[in-house]
Amino acid sequence: MTQTPIKTSTGKTFTHLVSKEGGVKYPLKALNVCEETFSPLEVAYDYDEIRRQVSRESIEAGPHSIWRYKAFLPVESENPIDVGTGMTPLVKSNRLARQLGLKNLYIKNDAVNMPTLSFKDRVVSVALTRARELGFSTVSCASTGNLANSTAAIAAHAGMDCCVFIPSDLEAGKVLGTLIYNPTLMAVKGNYDQVNRLCSEVGNSYGWGFVNINLRPYYSEGSKTLGYEVAEQLGWELPDHIVAPLASGSLFTKIYKGFNEFVKVGLVDEKAVRFSGAQAEGCSPIAQAFKEGRDFVTPVKPNTIAKSIAIGNPADGCYALEVARKTNGNIESVTDAEIVEGMKLLAETEGIFTETAGGTTIAVLKKLVEAGKINPDEKTVVYITGNGLKTQEAVQGYIGQPFIIEPKLESFERALERSRTLERLEWQQTNV
Repeated sequence: MTQTPIKTSTGKTFTHLVSKEGGVKYPLKALNVCEETFSPLEVAYDYDEIRRQVSRESIEAGPHSIWRYKAFLPVESENPIDVGTGMTPLVKSNRLARQLGLKNLYIKNDAVNMPTLSFKDRVVSVALTRARELGFSTVSCASTGNLANSTAAIAAHAGMDCCVFIPSDLEAGKVLGTLIYNPTLMAVKGNYDQVNRLCSEVGNSYGWGFVNINLRPYYSEGSKTLGYEVAEQLGWELPDHIVAPLASGSLFTKIYKGFNEFVKVGLVDEKAVRFSGAQAEGCSPIAQAFKEGRDFVTPVKPNTIAKSIAIGNPADGCYALEVARKTNGNIESVTDAEIVEGMKLLAETEGIFTETAGGTTIAVLKKLVEAGKINPDEKTVVYITGNGLKTQEAVQGYIGQPFIIEPKLESFERALERSRTLERLEWQQTNV
């Protein structure tokens, strides 16, 4: 796909990096941690300049991708790396909403995002554009799968050298979905946190651009577009409640930042949005901290089928806790069995096949509804961040099998009767 020229007024909108604790300023280089406070760095913006550059009309006239929001993103190039990422469907749920007893449920479906079917395409598009601006020719990442897919694909599109690192026990679909782009792929005998530590050493030794390490301040800003798009797709209005998966916690906090930025520059009216997060019980350090009333996160060793969100030492966990609490939201966890049921529930009601992270989010949505923690009248948006084709192993043995028949009418009719008998038995078991 050819890159789309972006027409904006002159004037750079991002000004410096700043530490999340203490407000220490840094230049716009490949840095991610404050040397004084040891807190993460994030990008600071000139919102007066953004306000001069954008309007609802200018955004609507922009590319059908995340780059319609370029003024809010930390890139200078008039030709960012554009592979059609973003502007994924916001689906008004009918059948799932009815089954859960909700009146205004929406599904933000990044399971169909371009080019690799997860929200990671957003953050990588921003990170690699900035990496190119900073002079990196080799890019890399530590990944639980989706990020490796995105980094390899978008690096291939941009003509950049790529070497990515994953835990060696990832789902086959995610491994294949990286190798097809012909990067150098390192499968590490360890969990994600061990992979991440190794990548920090490699980055220091080789000077590569690691999208989620030394380029992390720029990379993480791509997640804000999930907030922008929802506000625009709701008719320039914020929702009442969002439910999103929690891994590092970055996605959660950046959606929050995106909503606030739209308010700050006058694109939407201010509104109290509740933020609720979803984790798997087998890796739920943020949910545990929330339940225990702690403002710090204790690392855990991951043990769950939801490998894409299995980060035992989440970098932005404490900030996710802060967002959930100050918005009157919640953070819940669910079992692996509930995750599979969440995947099946979304598929059977809305025709969306999500990966285990999405199953986690749907299962937590259901749990919050049953606990009375979501008002049925609230305009609730649930974020689906990845595609189920990547984690087919998770549902094997939990779904039906095809009926093998002869090419004869009577063979079909016998199989059809067996099918109806099974449906009756399932209904009886469900409604006992």
